[in-house]
Amino acid sequence: MRTKLFAGFTICVFLCLPVMAQEDNASDLNWLFSNIDVHGFYEIRSGYRTRKDKYEKDMSIMEQRLQIDLSSYPDWADFKVKGDIIGDLIEEQADFDLREAYMFTSPYDFMDLKVGRQTLTWGTGDLIFINDLFPKDWQSFFIGRDLEYLKAPSDAAKISLFNDLANIDIVFTPQFDSDRFLRGERISFFNSVVGRLAGRDATVHVDKPNRWFRDSELAVRLYKNINNYEISFYGYRGFWKSPGGQNVAGRSIFPDLDVYGMSVRGNVGKGIGNFEFGYYDSADDENGDNRLVENSQLRFLVGYTQELGKDFTGGVQYYVERMLDYGAYVDNLTSGPVRDRLREWLTFRLTKLAMNQNLKLSLFTYFSPSDKDVYMRPNLNYKVSDELAFEVGANVFFGANSHTFFGQLKNNTNLYTAIRYSF
Repeated sequence: MRTKLFAGFTICVFLCLPVMAQEDNASDLNWLFSNIDVHGFYEIRSGYRTRKDKYEKDMSIMEQRLQIDLSSYPDWADFKVKGDIIGDLIEEQADFDLREAYMFTSPYDFMDLKVGRQTLTWGTGDLIFINDLFPKDWQSFFIGRDLEYLKAPSDAAKISLFNDLANIDIVFTPQFDSDRFLRGERISFFNSVVGRLAGRDATVHVDKPNRWFRDSELAVRLYKNINNYEISFYGYRGFWKSPGGQNVAGRSIFPDLDVYGMSVRGNVGKGIGNFEFGYYDSADDENGDNRLVENSQLRFLVGYTQELGKDFTGGVQYYVERMLDYGAYVDNLTSGPVRDRLREWLTFRLTKLAMNQNLKLSLFTYFSPSDKDVYMRPNLNYKVSDELAFEVGANVFFGANSHTFFGQLKNNTNLYTAIRYSF
């Protein structure tokens, strides 16, 4: 059934393409290559750990980055290619990261089509993701790269359909795009295979689904504004985005995952409130008795943001994650720490703009009353001119235990600084 659904959706995508193949597009192609906008930036970013970590280098980040952003806008479509050339002094190598390479067009008044490598996002959470099942780069997030790098690119086709009754977004990814998750090369963490904190000495090895069209993903969002409240319903069929289990050989795997959810966002008092829910159906562990695969979960989020003063805003969120079939999980656990049925997070965000909004001060904090751990992200960004900006920040971790989500990262606490020239 899953394969037939994906195949049918793919056929729909290709049926839309001939609309763009009109005879007068030959001149547009000439225009395309002679009218290209070029933007980008050059950045130097460095950071060091504040604690000794025997599994990682003292430098948390040390890199130079050149981003080139090319775009062109003929009448019948938009084209964009954006990529980063990176000189990484920690890995002692150069690399290229293709961030975007897509075509966007509106073949009909009621339809948008975007095909290629793109950055996708939806949902209502502030740095908490429930129904946003698009890939994240957690390594970049924790070592001090710019926040834009938390979102990893997807190789996908996105169709948006608009109607007075409701709007719908459909995203088809023909080959599974996982998170850029923690593997041990740059961040130490609790490795359940070896049963301790580990890093470069015991990196994660994975068996990743990688067959085109068979190991694919489908994400759908149905949404509508009603009295200034945006109401959305979500569906996802694919895999756990970060490893959600192990095989008998001890390699990390990405089990099948189906997610169903909804969200509401709109005015509440003097601010903006949001609620989001997701049911994570772990399709490879329906009864919760497979100790090698993540159990199904219920996830809830409620948040509120309000202006506290001139150019000063604050936000708070409460997130809870409830493991289903908890009794089966406990009964089949053979070793390692026992997880709680509930995991809770409280988040707090404060943002202040000053000096004609050229200086931005922010603090984002995660606090888990269930795990008894904390993650803080203070940041200062000063825009000297339209081209030049400086940044200073930190990733600070506390935790009572070495196996909790943020507690496992306490040796990765780091300070970083950056200078960026945009063009």
